[in-house]
Amino acid sequence: MIPHRPEVLLENVELFDDFLVLQERERGLRQMQIINKITGESHYLPFEEEAYTAHISINPEMSTPILRYNYTSLTTPNSTYDYNMETGELTLVKQQEVLGDFDPDNYETRRYYVKARDGVDVPLTIVYRKGITQDGSNPLLLYGYGSYGASADPRFNINALSLLDRGFVYAIAHVRGGQEMGRHWYEDGKLLNKWNTFNDFIDCADFLVEEKYTSPDRLFASGGSAGGLLMGVVVNERPELFKGVIAGVPFVDVVTTMLDETIPLTTSEYDEWGNPNEKSYYEYMLSYSPYDNIREQAYPNLFVTSGLYDSQVQFWEPTKWVAKLRTYHTGDQKILLYTNMEAGHSGASGRFQRLRELAREYAFLLDLTD
Repeated sequence: MIPHRPEVLLENVELFDDFLVLQERERGLRQMQIINKITGESHYLPFEEEAYTAHISINPEMSTPILRYNYTSLTTPNSTYDYNMETGELTLVKQQEVLGDFDPDNYETRRYYVKARDGVDVPLTIVYRKGITQDGSNPLLLYGYGSYGASADPRFNINALSLLDRGFVYAIAHVRGGQEMGRHWYEDGKLLNKWNTFNDFIDCADFLVEEKYTSPDRLFASGGSAGGLLMGVVVNERPELFKGVIAGVPFVDVVTTMLDETIPLTTSEYDEWGNPNEKSYYEYMLSYSPYDNIREQAYPNLFVTSGLYDSQVQFWEPTKWVAKLRTYHTGDQKILLYTNMEAGHSGASGRFQRLRELAREYAFLLDLTD
């Protein structure tokens, strides 16, 4: 019924008596194709923003023309809609409440496709408060992950409003290793292709500077876990490009960890990083492992976090990484380590404790923008 399209990732299917709904991903964005099983006609739901996240919601009733789906973006709070597939009528059922004087019209989101060094187009999503000028003076926080096929979709982040209202630009680099552009996007950012993840992020950062959204003395980066590995490589390769970097529970001692088969998760991770007992994988991961590639140079300001009870990235990885960074660091930038003595890989539990952790990270950023 649905022919294979190399550029399209088919994520979900919802079946109704008279309609078939396909949730697809193309060019880094999710789309919903509505197929009338009676007439054979089809159409796509119209989404007006340049970047957004949408997915099929719970639809337990087959004998209805109503499709329920969820929609959000960097400027639109989480919203639930009912769409009449026969008439095209759209009804907002529920939307996340945002306290205060939030007005989505005060913010703007943009989607770019950055030409990476090997010619591949890398999606880049940004959001900012309207009225900024592209003169390089804006502080900008660039987020990246790029592993395990996990897509960093642009969703509403109520906490980020605190930065946007202080003049920050917030950006997401949809680098290879995720699955934003389809399965090949993941395959091209794992194992012996892992350098693509790091190069994509750096190329997106260079693009933001070239377009004068920010400048190296106002540019910040953030990533956690495997995204912390990304941060570790980036600061080794281009330390001068960033004013400050937040590395949350970073996987930075890649070779040593992957050689230790007594760690419960190690052997199952061979599919992602490779088996270092094989020479080709050992040499490749050694080429990027952040701990093993520290050298004498001035590093950007760093805020590194870890958790004492972390079973995925043991606390000693970021701890020894910070110790070695401080030894080889030739500048006067701050290299800070915060170890939560009660938490694991996901940080503190409890709504307010998590907000305090986030506030600590934001304080690090804001202190450097004074």
